[in-house]
Amino acid sequence: MTLETKSVSFMADGKELLGHLAWDTEIEGERPGVLVFPEWWGLNDYIKKRTEQVASLGYFAMGVDMYGNGKTADHPEEAGSLMNGVLGDLDLLKSRVEAAYQALRNEELADSNRMGAIGYCFGGALVLNMARFGMDLQGVVSFHGALDSMQKPGPGEVKAKILVCHGAADQFIPDEAIVNFKKEMEEASADFEFVDYQGALHGFTNPAADERGKAFNLPLAYDEKADLQSWQAMESHFEKVF
Repeated sequence: MTLETKSVSFMADGKELLGHLAWDTEIEGERPGVLVFPEWWGLNDYIKKRTEQVASLGYFAMGVDMYGNGKTADHPEEAGSLMNGVLGDLDLLKSRVEAAYQALRNEELADSNRMGAIGYCFGGALVLNMARFGMDLQGVVSFHGALDSMQKPGPGEVKAKILVCHGAADQFIPDEAIVNFKKEMEEASADFEFVDYQGALHGFTNPAADERGKAFNLPLAYDEKADLQSWQAMESHFEKVF
């Protein structure tokens, strides 16, 4: 395996957004394309590493900048402000995820008929809403993502097969949100799987979660077991849908 990476840019709502492309050069021809959406911190080194890990599975992957010009945040106040600027504007959010989708789809090595998306935290919320919007994705995976609906899908409108990897001890996701999400998916006749990882807090896939949790007094923590198990669940999910 020989991974290659490249930074690309694409436009949405008049703003330049960046993409971190990664692929295995030893694989010839087209392969499924997978978008990787970041936590509220933005397209940082962690998300770039995850993008490369996805590429190592044989996919053409792109980490996505949702803030413009590759902007990242190190403090929760700034991260929250950036994230809410996107979540608070449905048209802007749709234009950016659609632009990212088209940018990856247009890449020569991405199979435009086999597309998926994964997301962490903020990114998890994005991919679940992309599924709700009825975007042409074969599968999406949310890791400790918010479950709030930005657009309720009608029966049969969700095309993507959905996997939600949820930390059972995540204090950012109320029980009511879980109940509402499952009800919404059932009413839409969506193909979804919701997996609880016992004892796992918010941010359980990110080794930096412990340090950030202490620094900012937030209930975040890395959980190696949940991280590995959820990654394996994602691998199986994409093997099925692709």
